[in-house]
Amino acid sequence: MSKYVVGMAHPLRNHSFRLLFLGRTISALGDAVVPAALALAVLRATGSTGALAVVLAAAVVPRLVLLPFGGVVADRFDARRVALLADLVRCATQLAVGVELLGGDPSLTTVVVASALGGTASAFAIPTASPLVAGTVEPADRQQANALMGITANTSRLAGPALAGALIWAAGPGWAFILDGASFALSAALLALVRVRHVPVPRRSVLADLRHGFGEVRARDWFWTSLLGHGVWNGAAAVLMTLGPAVAIDRLGGETTWVLLLQAGAIGMLTGSLLAGRVRLHRPVLLANLGLACYAAPLFLLAVAAPAPAVIVAYAVALTALGYLNPVWETVVQHHFPPEVLARVTSYDWLVSLGAMPLGYALAPLAADAFGAPVPLAVAGLLVLASCAGTALVPGVRRLTWPATPQPQPADPVAVR
Repeated sequence: MSKYVVGMAHPLRNHSFRLLFLGRTISALGDAVVPAALALAVLRATGSTGALAVVLAAAVVPRLVLLPFGGVVADRFDARRVALLADLVRCATQLAVGVELLGGDPSLTTVVVASALGGTASAFAIPTASPLVAGTVEPADRQQANALMGITANTSRLAGPALAGALIWAAGPGWAFILDGASFALSAALLALVRVRHVPVPRRSVLADLRHGFGEVRARDWFWTSLLGHGVWNGAAAVLMTLGPAVAIDRLGGETTWVLLLQAGAIGMLTGSLLAGRVRLHRPVLLANLGLACYAAPLFLLAVAAPAPAVIVAYAVALTALGYLNPVWETVVQHHFPPEVLARVTSYDWLVSLGAMPLGYALAPLAADAFGAPVPLAVAGLLVLASCAGTALVPGVRRLTWPATPQPQPADPVAVR
């Protein structure tokens, strides 16, 4: 059961959300350019995939370790200020890497340290995303606002590789980092102008804040069981990203098949985000999780080396479901959790999702070496099907609907200085 969302003001008419949206759009596009530039720069400088792994790990490890503390800080000290400071730190790290690369003889140590600082900053920035949206738009407009955030993120993913290729070809990878640094600087400048509702938070110790946030998560069976499903989904996605290219190249027609699959997925994500801004499901978490279970299809099809068109279509459908889920999930969380714990809840959400991916990256090649690629792909498909569709057995997931009335908020946003 669904209905179209009508009769509400468009969130972009809200001045503060418009500034937030513009800043996030700019920084997302800058970020989308960096992965290709980073890989190329490190490989050019060292010729070692091991060095690239060290650089990537330097960003991932502090992000995972510090995410829960980032949630505490964002709740306690105001999400806008934390996001602004994180943008400035990431601006500095990206500019430092860019200058190092433009110098012609980059130091791996400098790149590793900058990656670690950038990963640390992102641990504090990630939990601010949901509180910033919730604090700048009215409850009735949040689904459209979150869908717009999804659209800009997915459009950036679609356009980023092409922009990165053009920039690297024309000027070299260093300028990609300079562009990303500039995007963070502009995002921080726009954040400085955003007005966000003030949410008072009781003062506790850091450990008490962590326990309180975890208690809010544990008290909602629809949330923590869905998190387990989402974590398995992300781990399975890492398996597909690790083993899929070899299957596509060896058995499905070559590199073109893999490129088409990735582009189809990006288009699917964008399509799902567009749908999320228009369609409101009566039981959003139940149906969105069932949609996530569709990811089992491309995993199974890759395992049996099905014809390339079938794999590509299945992947596009699965990513459309993901593109729809993300804004809907953000909206449901914003409605059903108290605003003073929203950053902590978001941090636990991301911790489970991001933490599952390195596990998938590590286990997939080991399992493929031992049993062949079809086995880990099929097992990942079964786990996705069981964990995501299995949430339908949880009473809270089945019962959860959109609230009948919007969550009460202060009448006017309060400027945060």
